[in-house]
Amino acid sequence: MEIIRNPERASWKTILTRPAQDASSLRETVEYIFKEVQQQGDRAVRQFTEKYDGIRQENLLVSGEDFERADNEVDENLKQAIQAARLNIELFHQKQKSSVIRVETAPGVECWQEKKPIEKVGLYIPGGSAPLFSTVLMLAIPARIAGCQEIILCTPPLADGSIHPAILYTARLCGINVVYKAGGIQAIAAMTWGTTSIPAVYKIFGPGNQYVTAAKQRASLQGVAIDMPAGPSELLVMADATADPAFVAADLLSQAEHGPDSQVILVTTCPELPDLVAAEVEKQLAELPRKEIAAKAMENSKLVSIEKAEDAIQLVNDYAPEHLIIVCEEEAYYLRHLRNAGSVFLGAYSPESAGDYASGTNHTLPTNGYARQYSGVNLDSFLKSITFQRISKSGLANIGPTIEIMAAAEGLTGHKNAVSLRMKRIQDDSRY
Repeated sequence: MEIIRNPERASWKTILTRPAQDASSLRETVEYIFKEVQQQGDRAVRQFTEKYDGIRQENLLVSGEDFERADNEVDENLKQAIQAARLNIELFHQKQKSSVIRVETAPGVECWQEKKPIEKVGLYIPGGSAPLFSTVLMLAIPARIAGCQEIILCTPPLADGSIHPAILYTARLCGINVVYKAGGIQAIAAMTWGTTSIPAVYKIFGPGNQYVTAAKQRASLQGVAIDMPAGPSELLVMADATADPAFVAADLLSQAEHGPDSQVILVTTCPELPDLVAAEVEKQLAELPRKEIAAKAMENSKLVSIEKAEDAIQLVNDYAPEHLIIVCEEEAYYLRHLRNAGSVFLGAYSPESAGDYASGTNHTLPTNGYARQYSGVNLDSFLKSITFQRISKSGLANIGPTIEIMAAAEGLTGHKNAVSLRMKRIQDDSRY
């Protein structure tokens, strides 16, 4: 951990730099795998699964027996926890439904907007050292509420070739019965091109490592929409002297244990807090089973003490964190000036872990500064808006001259004629 005190504004960009990634080699790898999957389909998916995951398998689709086995293997306490979290997440996303918007913009001109579900969506669920069954809840629930017709799920297999039982249990609980044993770049490529086993989809959702993120960006070049560029996890804690150092350290470590490429930052107006938090981090880190991963991530962490509140919130906005915890007496001030964050947690008893699992908000969020222009996954992520309009004769008579003048000014005579012909018919009809 690096403690930085009262940095000059000129150094902020350096301070806020994310862990470096070799984008050039990533692009080469992604392009190669995409080409192979396009040409060889399932065969390429199986080959890359064997190469990167060490698993040789013939059938990519999870069977009904696999689902039944998973149901028996998941602990009952965990089942109850997943069910409780599902209820909160469903409630929050159900409330995001909006009604049809209808407006008469001019007499006889009625416009409205309706939201329709994206027909085919693919959900990517990371596996690896921490199979994120909670992400199944975050993606499958809004997909179902939105009414998506075809929902498939891809997730990397475990060392024995199976899928983590909690992932399968949660998928079935959310009504997802089509799950494929495929992860990484090859899974994203399969959902982009379509293979004999894995269908192509219109939009891909889900977090992942830098390889998955690069693959999703490649998919978007092929006309497949993605939720957002979601890479390694990150957290920024904005705290003052009222914050509990033990709580702050626990929050930082909760994100650091995601992976060695995660990043956590403390920004504080209390000059003593960084040292107190650093001491707590050392104490708590020793007790974590994933302490080696967390320790590696903490090498990318920064504990920044800054005097002025206006500089502190500007630093936060410049970083645009995926997760932001605010524990400050002047909370209202920071909220008033906050512009960039994926999800915000307010007060000493709102740990980021709550949003990861059970409070109800979605944990699939923009990282790497993309919170400046992206929202986290929500119900609208699975919907598209279609506008409609109905114009009566009197309505076209009202706005027709406006259209004619504007079309003529742009030199688009065909546009003008489409109105003028109708206007003439309206005038002729009115004579009789």
